[in-house]
Amino acid sequence: MTKKALITGVTGQDGAYLSKFLLEKGYEVYGLLARRSSPTTWRLEYLDVLDKITLIDGDLTDIASITRALNISDADEVYNLGAQSFVATSWAQPLLTADATGLGALHILEALRQVRPQARFYQASTSEMFGKIQEPMQSETTPFYPRSPYGVSKLFAHWMTINYRESFGIFGCSGILFNHESPLRGIEFVTRKVTDAVARIKLGVQDKLSLGNIDAKRDWGFSGDYVKAMWLMLQQDEPDDFVVATGRTTTVRDMCKIAFEYVGLDYNDYVVIDPKFYRPAEVEILLGNPAKAHAKLGWEAKTTLEELIHMMLDADLIRVKNEIRS
Repeated sequence: MTKKALITGVTGQDGAYLSKFLLEKGYEVYGLLARRSSPTTWRLEYLDVLDKITLIDGDLTDIASITRALNISDADEVYNLGAQSFVATSWAQPLLTADATGLGALHILEALRQVRPQARFYQASTSEMFGKIQEPMQSETTPFYPRSPYGVSKLFAHWMTINYRESFGIFGCSGILFNHESPLRGIEFVTRKVTDAVARIKLGVQDKLSLGNIDAKRDWGFSGDYVKAMWLMLQQDEPDDFVVATGRTTTVRDMCKIAFEYVGLDYNDYVVIDPKFYRPAEVEILLGNPAKAHAKLGWEAKTTLEELIHMMLDADLIRVKNEIRS
């Protein structure tokens, strides 16, 4: 029997890579598509999977559309990757973030309980739930202390997944993913902001790169590696929660240095600190401990930060050259 998967957030970075991964595994893939005023399917086109999946109109804030999508897809596995996922925006739009990121997960869980309780559920949790870190290296047992409306909303979704697992027997797993990037990352995220700017500076169409706290430290991995961990969680005998990370933390400053050096430039000549990019409540350092994922799932990050930044820069150099030509 061919397995069927439903992915929310299918047009995002992780949704696109997960679609490709599951198609290669022989799955029939469905995606919940929230209609927006501008086209959102470019990532699926980039990976050449748009015509291979079935898109279903729906929204995380509309439980009726989620129920409809579950009935249409007849999904064996449901991956909730949809969210308002940009941390900075969550301070400007905390209610929207709570609705989409927090209550959205609850809508899926309740719809599953009502019409598809046998399906396995993956919740995209986040290292932002750790926030003001309580331990130098964060694991599944580290206490949470979120520092943004986004982190708080994700924590609600995380605990609801656990609650539905314990209360109703839903096979619900949460992947506590640390920062993961790719050439498909949105331009608003710092890694892609950096690689896009470096490409533009190298090609002579931009002069400076404005950033906020460049001494913040993050554990960065490759989205293409991390979606495999999502799938592995739903293949286990029992549902559980897992930290997915590289186990290495790097400052934004050093990430900039890697990017600029790749094209033969010195970051000190181009990076400008702009206080408007500071967060109201900063998360200074995140460092994940993936030991449990390695031991129980057999998963480990394959792509180094250097390889990731080079991959992203290669893609952005091509994009910017094409822009210049057009």
